Amino acid sequence: MGSESVNVAVVGCGYWGKNLVRNFSRLGALAAVCDATPAGRKVAAEIAPQIPVESNMEDVLKSQVNGIVIATPAETHYELARQALEAGKDVFVEKPLALTYEQGASLLRLAEDSKAILMVGHVLEYHPAIVRLLELVRTGELGKVHYISSNRLNLGKVRREENILWSFAPHDIAVILRLMGSMPFEVAAYGGSYVQPNIADVTVTHLLFDNGVRAHIYVSWLHPFKEQRLVIVGSKKMASFDDVTKQLVLYDQRVEVQEGQPTPIKGKGDLVEFGTDEPLLLECSAFIDSIKTRRLPVTDGYSGLRVLQVLNAAQRSLVMNGEPVTLPIENFSERGTLVYS
Repeated sequence: MGSESVNVAVVGCGYWGKNLVRNFSRLGALAAVCDATPAGRKVAAEIAPQIPVESNMEDVLKSQVNGIVIATPAETHYELARQALEAGKDVFVEKPLALTYEQGASLLRLAEDSKAILMVGHVLEYHPAIVRLLELVRTGELGKVHYISSNRLNLGKVRREENILWSFAPHDIAVILRLMGSMPFEVAAYGGSYVQPNIADVTVTHLLFDNGVRAHIYVSWLHPFKEQRLVIVGSKKMASFDDVTKQLVLYDQRVEVQEGQPTPIKGKGDLVEFGTDEPLLLECSAFIDSIKTRRLPVTDGYSGLRVLQVLNAAQRSLVMNGEPVTLPIENFSERGTLVYS
């Protein structure tokens, strides 16, 4: 598309959709908002009063917008994304890509067949702190990665249509897969349902990679305080990103074997600087750039499908009370090359 302007329509203006409306409006790319509910349409009109607000998605699909941004409940993602792709639109769908691996794979095939951009809303991958943390790992600053720990805890918002695993964990899974550059070969998940039957409120997911690295993801919406912290333990140094305090800290700490005795080496922690741009704004910009250049974004359909595969494995393990589920070993390289001309 070169330097041509890009116009998108946001479908869904609820809890998260309103943030997408705000950012695409800020970028000057918002052409329409679609929401089936009067409340959603009212919010859209308040955020972007100059933008047309529709109640029927068919009208949006028939319009001249380049891209469709889907921010509706997870169980609707597959069907709405399918309709948008079949209408010849580029698609940005919030996480998760779909609810089953088969649905996600179907969307990916459809996007490839129609040479459309398919992007998934894994917003943490655009966070300047996560990008900086990835640089630290790739340049060897931490040494060999031993272990990754991620906590995403809060009191509410308790959902009725999906459990905590599907609501919170996709963010952390996406980042861990990016950091590792490969899929885990074993996934195990435990959890409990306390507020609503058969809807887990708390889960702990363990990922095991073929190089021996382990990662755990602890998510809960039944927690007395908010915590969003990612910790990476390396052979040379350790790093921690706290998304509540917005601090990335690099610790000159490790454990060394001295005279046959494991000895903790404790050093100071130094704050690592990173950009201050809003992650969601960067993510929205990435979708616009992909539409223009026809280059796959960082969080493309392949990325979404890998996260979906881990989620499905974790859900299976959760139902089986923590019994491990094996996955085929897959190493993947960075995408983003020119794919559609």
